Parts: sequence; C-alpha cells; structure tokens
Amino acid sequence: MAARLSRLFTEEPLNFCHMGPARHAANLAEALCKRLGEPLSICLFCSSGAEAVEGALKIARLATGRTAFLSCEGAYHGLSLGTLSVMGEEHMAKSVGPLLADCQRVPFGDIEAARQALATERFAAFLVEPIQCEGGIMLPPPGYLAEVQRLCRAHGTLMVLDEVQTGFGRTGRMFAFQDEGFVPDVVTLAKSLSGAIAPIGATITSAAINKRAYGSMHNFELPFSTFGGNAYSCAVGLETLQVLEEEGLAANSKVRGEQLLRGLRERLEGHPLIRAIRGPGLLVGIEFGPTDQGILNRLCPRLVEMVLRGAFGLWVSVQLLERGFLCATATHRWDILRLEPPLTVTEERVETAINMVAEVLWQYRSVTSILRDVTRRLGRQWMRHWRF
Repeated sequence: MAARLSRLFTEEPLNFCHMGPARHAANLAEALCKRLGEPLSICLFCSSGAEAVEGALKIARLATGRTAFLSCEGAYHGLSLGTLSVMGEEHMAKSVGPLLADCQRVPFGDIEAARQALATERFAAFLVEPIQCEGGIMLPPPGYLAEVQRLCRAHGTLMVLDEVQTGFGRTGRMFAFQDEGFVPDVVTLAKSLSGAIAPIGATITSAAINKRAYGSMHNFELPFSTFGGNAYSCAVGLETLQVLEEEGLAANSKVRGEQLLRGLRERLEGHPLIRAIRGPGLLVGIEFGPTDQGILNRLCPRLVEMVLRGAFGLWVSVQLLERGFLCATATHRWDILRLEPPLTVTEERVETAINMVAEVLWQYRSVTSILRDVTRRLGRQWMRHWRF
C-alpha cells in the first residue's frame, strides 16, 4: 500500500482541499457503485461512518417528506447527535439530549415488529445493520433483510443499510448484504474503505432517490462536506479496493473465519462460562454466561451476572493484550468478546489465536476463579504501588 501511494504522490499532488473537479472522487464513486450494483449509482463522500449515516438521515427526510426514523434495539450507528438519536441503547445518549424527536426502535431480527411499525407509514427510513457488531455479533434470521426491504418499499420508507463495520470483506463477502437477494435504498460505508490510513465515509443511493432529495436549487449543496471526497482519501480508497481484490482478502476472510470459528468451538466445547461462539468471516463473538446452576449462581445470581456481563470480557481482553493479541468487548454487550483479525491473517496466526484465547479462558471455570484471580492481581498492583 505504501509503495502504491508513493507512486500516486509523484504523479500529482494529493490533498485534503477541493481544488476543482475531483477526479479521484469520481473514480472511487464509480468503483464503489459498480461493486454494489444497480440501482445504487450516486456516491456522496464524507469523513467518517457517523457522517455517512447522518447523510442517509438527510436523504431520507428530503426524499420522503417524513421526519420519523426507525432503528433496531442493540444498534450502533455513530456518536454524533443525529446518530445517537437512532442508537440502539439509550445510556449512550442520555447526557446529550434532547435528541431528534420521533425515533423508534424495534427488536433486531423481529420481522413482525418491523411490519407493525412500518405499517404506520410515518418513517422516513429504517436504519439496520446486516450484523450487529457492537450489539454482540448478532445475526438476523435468514431472509430478514430482504423482507425488511420489501416492507419498506410497500410503505414508502427508505431502507438504510449500515455497512460501516461489515463492509469490505469482513464477513467473507465484499459487502455483508450481497447474495441475500435484495438491494437496499441507501448504503453507508467507512472504516475499512481507506485501509484505516485516511478519513473517509460514503453514503450511496440511487439516482432517483438522490434527485428527490437534492434535485432542486434550494438544497443541492446540502450533501457537501469540507473534506468529503478529498483527493488523498479517495486515492487511498481506490488502492484499498485494488488490494482487497488482488489479494483475495474477502475469500481469505471466509476461509480463515471458518477456521477460527471451528477451532474456538472445538477448543472451548463444554466450557462452563461460554454460552455461544458465533459470527461470519473474521467477525467472531464469544458470549459469556453461566451454562449451569452452580452454587454461586443459585446463591448470588446478581453477582454472577455483574461479573460475567460487566467485567469478565474486559478482564479477558486485557490478558490477551498482555500476550500481544488485541481484541475488545462489544460496546453494548460487555459479555461478548469480539475477535476481528486483519483480513490478511494467515492460517498459522489463526491457529495461534485459537490456542491463546483457549488458554486464557480455560483458566476460568467459575465466577469464583475469576474473582480469585482479579483479587490476586489487583493486590499485587496495590502492593507495588504502596511499597516504600
């Protein structure tokens, strides 16, 4: 990637300012729309995933004439004021309210709840992730997304698919919704679009929807952003797409993800504190929770829940970090440990990760063993801190 960008810099200046017609932005927009497929043909650039979702909210209001938004419980769409309004958890938004009015949530994957809400015909958009990452690596039932799109079209609501975290090979496909038999009205992209070395996001929709939203002299400037579509970020985005395809990284994600999922399930089978291991491609979640009614769980259920839902995942992630393995819990679900290796990961490195995660987790077979280790380690830190 570095060599590719060095070549681009020698060919012409790449900057963050708009100096005229944006050739790199046009090329990247064409490349993205080609990969997403018709009728998605209009690409509006910005600098982040939250901005991309904000752009989708604006498009939906302008194109439909409605103001309400529907999203899912457990959803994560960003931390700006508008995206916090459609966030799946209220605790992240309470301190900055009031937020956008008339925002409603339905359970993720519950098609009947979506059907009832959409039947009111008051929503400008239904925002949904193909897989809830921050919600705990939650996958919807087969056919859910396609049925949501059908219902949205029947009731005049735009379906906004948030692929900020799942796009560009993470799930074993270039985009998670592909092969599902539908095309959303709006797609939001960011994060991996630049290989994590330049700020960029994109809101992509059809020409017809874009015309309804921005096709007048009064609002054609509304989608513009100071750094959106800058030459440097778009050049990086183009190179990222080439690397993804030349090196077959989506296919590698699928194969290595299957290896990771299979290996973790085999090594952790029967673990008393693991409820599930799930995920597509290199997007795997390990869900913690008691699988039996041990004596501590019977006597102190709240303590057990507090440890496993609030602290155990963080504790494990710190221990893995000490061993050189970077991972984290899901933002909305601290009882879910997220494993997301780079798409370039090799078979050997995946095997190392499986062994490392299994080694750490098999140290803890009960909540008592967790509390004992936490107390011992923190006690050592306290003694070192107060040693004279």
